[in-house]
Amino acid sequence: MGMPITEVIKYEGDNSTFIWKHPCEDFNSLTQLIVHESQEAIFFLNGQALDLFGPGRYTLETQNIPKLGKMLNWSTGGQTPFHCEVYYINKTEQMSIKWGTDSKVQYIEPTYNFPISIGASGEMSLRAEDSRKLLLKLVGTEKNLGQQKLVSFFRAFLMTKVKTYIAQAMKSNAINIFEIDENLVVFSEALHKQLIPDFADYGVSLERFFVTNVVKPDGDRQYEKFKWLHFRQYADIAEAKLRQQTDIIHAQTEAQKVVIDSQAQATKRAQEGYTYQQERAFDVAGQVAQNEAVGQFTNMGIGLGTMAGIGGAIGGMVSGTVSTVTDAVNAMPTSTQPSQSAQTADDMAAFKVKIEKLSVMKEAGLMTEEEFAQIKEKLLSEIL
Repeated sequence: MGMPITEVIKYEGDNSTFIWKHPCEDFNSLTQLIVHESQEAIFFLNGQALDLFGPGRYTLETQNIPKLGKMLNWSTGGQTPFHCEVYYINKTEQMSIKWGTDSKVQYIEPTYNFPISIGASGEMSLRAEDSRKLLLKLVGTEKNLGQQKLVSFFRAFLMTKVKTYIAQAMKSNAINIFEIDENLVVFSEALHKQLIPDFADYGVSLERFFVTNVVKPDGDRQYEKFKWLHFRQYADIAEAKLRQQTDIIHAQTEAQKVVIDSQAQATKRAQEGYTYQQERAFDVAGQVAQNEAVGQFTNMGIGLGTMAGIGGAIGGMVSGTVSTVTDAVNAMPTSTQPSQSAQTADDMAAFKVKIEKLSVMKEAGLMTEEEFAQIKEKLLSEIL
């Protein structure tokens, strides 16, 4: 039946294609062009990209006129001299496009300053931004441009630039190789920002760029050495904190034991009817009782001095002790011996002992200065 007078040109293909050339060429004037949402179409006439069409329906005007075109084509061997064609550009964001370095990246680790080699891989999403630029720079006269073909176009410069940018990003952000997994978001954003202009030169928008895996040199001797040092740095801190917490818990436990014991002792004293001060006075009295021997009378004086000012039963005990000592002094024998010189020496020695005992009692507060002077005078009168 021959070529129809007008045609309908549209594209309803898969979403993994960036650019697709409609097979209908050299169509007649008044042909209908339909462009769907998320699409653009470029109309070529005589080898020139004339118009860019967004979503909608359009009537194309060409120099190919039905019936009259046959006569013009006869002079050119059946081919129209007015060549026309339509390219469709898919504007949707195409995701999950894989990428990866083809070799290891050599750089100096920024934290520990040792040379290291790593690899990286991940995913990215692309979108046709400038349809005319993408078509003219990458497609030319080819019939279509899919994901794999587009990535192959970008592979060479992608590998070169990604390697450079990985080293720069690691250095400028001071990303520790042993902590890189927890910094993948920062790492990805830094690389994404640097790669955007490179893709834009070809009319492609780099919508997203993700580093999902970093290949570390596991097993390398130098790498394993610094890995162990890095681990010990945090392990030692963690152990020190744990010991500190354990010591605090132990101290709190001991303090609580003291509080409980004190409360128990206070309850016991309250039940038995005495105070802490009285309990300490009882202890002093016990020490005094143990030191009542004449040879340790000085120690007894110290104990009695400690007990000065306490009342009740302890005060009575002190008073009784003082009376006993005074009576003993008064009862000391005064008879003379056959040898006058020996007797005088013995009297002086006894007098000295008595005066020392009286001095201890005075210093302990068991007698006044006046009482001390009276007894001293009496002793002197006995030996003179």
